[in-house]
Amino acid sequence: MKRLSPIVISLILLLGLSSCGTHQGQKGGLLSWFTHKPKPPEARLQQLVERARRHFEKGYYELAEKDFQEIRDRYPDSPYALWAELKLADCKFFSGRYLEAVVLYQEFEKLHPTNEAVPYVIFQIGTCYYRMMLSPDRDQTYTRKAIEAYRRLIDNYPDSPYVYEAKRRIARARERLAEHEWYVARFYFRTGRYRAAYYRLLYLLDNFPDTRTASRVRALAREYYQKALEETRALAEGKLKDYWGNPYP
Repeated sequence: MKRLSPIVISLILLLGLSSCGTHQGQKGGLLSWFTHKPKPPEARLQQLVERARRHFEKGYYELAEKDFQEIRDRYPDSPYALWAELKLADCKFFSGRYLEAVVLYQEFEKLHPTNEAVPYVIFQIGTCYYRMMLSPDRDQTYTRKAIEAYRRLIDNYPDSPYVYEAKRRIARARERLAEHEWYVARFYFRTGRYRAAYYRLLYLLDNFPDTRTASRVRALAREYYQKALEETRALAEGKLKDYWGNPYP
């Protein structure tokens, strides 16, 4: 009997395996591994978008961040790429990583200065700094940066729906700066540096006259002034001593 060649035997086995597990028209078998068509890129992108949105809405910001980053990096030409770029910054913001959020918001504004989301981005930059403001006895750098961002929003986009809240927060931030100046003025006064205390009080009244703090301490200006005069006379007469007991120069 004539022997079958190895090629023919392989073909018979392959066809047999392809029919294995196939009943009444159901798909299966070894050949189905090769004939399966992958999902189109649009379908995979849509699934990724929906998953990212779902994670974000549920507050799973770390998971959402990974999804948005994948959308931005794998589909840069998609209309979702710009959306994912902005949502990455939002993920940082809502998870409390404000300095990281500021960097991403600033990058978005720099790369897309005419985008309609820019007013929101500027507002969010201000809000990041606003949420990092420290108590009156500490450094007020973030307070000033919050005011700067909110004022930029008001000046450049006066019709933005974020302007009203920006103005309210500016007023609160200015109150915080006034409280800081008052804290410093009192410190100088308690330590006998009356001229420094008076100048700090004047700065408060000149720069934050509309604050509650200014209204509360305005009546103390005369007392601070009198003490500053006494310190000036003592310095002129050589009566004021330094820490080592020597007259001030």
